[in-house]
Amino acid sequence: MAGDKTYYITTPIYYVNDVPHIGHAYTTLACDVLARFMRLDGREVKFLTGTDEHGQKNETAAAKAGMDPQAFVDKVSRNFRKLVEDMNYSNDDFIRTTEERHKRSCQALWRRLVENDQIYLGSYAGWYAVRDEAYYGEDELTASPDGRKLAPSGAEVEWVEEPSYFFKLSEWQDRLLELYDQHPGFIAPESRRNEMISFVKGGLRDLSVSRTTFNWGVPVPDDPDHVMYVWIDALTNYITAAGYPDVESEEFAKCWPADLHMVGKDILRFHTVYWPAFLMGAGIDPPKRVFGHGWLLNRGEKMSKSIGNVLRAEDLVARYGLDQVRYYLLREVPFGSDGYVSHETMVGRIDSDLANDLGNLCQRVLSMIAKNCDGKVPEPGPLKTADEELLEKAEALIGEVRVFLWRDQAFHTALICMWGVIGDANRYVDAQAPWALRKTDPDRMASVLYVLADTIRCIGLVTQPFMPDAAANILDQLAVSEDQRNLGNDIARRRLQAGTPLPAPRPVFPRYVEEEEEA
Repeated sequence: MAGDKTYYITTPIYYVNDVPHIGHAYTTLACDVLARFMRLDGREVKFLTGTDEHGQKNETAAAKAGMDPQAFVDKVSRNFRKLVEDMNYSNDDFIRTTEERHKRSCQALWRRLVENDQIYLGSYAGWYAVRDEAYYGEDELTASPDGRKLAPSGAEVEWVEEPSYFFKLSEWQDRLLELYDQHPGFIAPESRRNEMISFVKGGLRDLSVSRTTFNWGVPVPDDPDHVMYVWIDALTNYITAAGYPDVESEEFAKCWPADLHMVGKDILRFHTVYWPAFLMGAGIDPPKRVFGHGWLLNRGEKMSKSIGNVLRAEDLVARYGLDQVRYYLLREVPFGSDGYVSHETMVGRIDSDLANDLGNLCQRVLSMIAKNCDGKVPEPGPLKTADEELLEKAEALIGEVRVFLWRDQAFHTALICMWGVIGDANRYVDAQAPWALRKTDPDRMASVLYVLADTIRCIGLVTQPFMPDAAANILDQLAVSEDQRNLGNDIARRRLQAGTPLPAPRPVFPRYVEEEEEA
């Protein structure tokens, strides 16, 4: 039954030849927010992330470090597990491509492709970028000022000649175009979809899927001189974690096809051309959707260790706070597009959006309730039009955010929508002036404060996926029980109960103090 389908969302698995940076945090954060929202909305969720540990880059990096490849990837993979803790991600599984379950899955997929006459032995001669772990045609290359040949990514390519197994990618051109046509939401955003359609229409060449010049990889079944091309290895992680090759299992039936692969735009081709072709070649359904988001740019440049402009999540969290960083990353840049990040804009978001708008709203409303309503949820009287309008907007938030996240993965738009209601609530405070009503009409003051408190409840509920700790702080201060924090459609029937004792108010978001940076 469709209702029994687990919502299966994945990050790309991250290459472990270096430490994680804010770009890795960004992709996984988007998945985390969506996974948290889905769980709160009543869906069963499987959220997967992990590390890509095979390939020539890792073998080379291990050699430079004077380490055995397995020991090297064991060490570096821990950095990505630490990122999960640093950013408070809620993933259900963390996969490593050096795990036995994954090797078994890769070899099972390979055998199925061989059985279906999709793989043949030949010889490869062409250009290869070790940094990208990707093959490129001559027509895709450019020349650097010193005459070196460069891939579209800027990575240097080298000429490679070796025996290789090939996947019959050229036979899948029409089937892929049919997939894109029949499922227009398979590739998102639209601009990326158009790029991939253009690429496939340009013609596909058979793809080399094994290497013999190094051995750090999954061995090809029945031919140990070859290891699998790192991308067929890496992409298979998604079905490994779903239980493949046990396709008759309940887990595989509930998880596959995946609902969403979230990836950076630079690896979209692998996920929307190679991956669905591999799967269909093996008789497996392709995923439902692949979203290729843009890059976070530091001073206008993509973050790179070689440039020296990498921002690390743990450094930002230590400086600004965890939920502040989570909010900023998804609010500052329209998701799907490239965009700039900087310390200056982060401080602006913290002080304006979080401290002034949301933090101040919570603080002054809850402080007034503590001072003027005996620290209890006030008893509302008859509600006026302005009261009903604000409550309706607050209660409609969940449905609006559901559409932005579930359908479009428009995280920034969801946050803009939420802050629209926060702005309405602040303007309502100023217009109703409950501090003045305390003397002239205390019953009306109680109604106004009740409307504001329940509006803050709705805001707290819908901010949970984005800023879980801050949202918990808000809901705790409103004495909202754990079983009342889901995002079901009965939100209006769960309004605050008058007379409920509330704890002493405490700040949710302090302003960023510049002296902390200098300390």
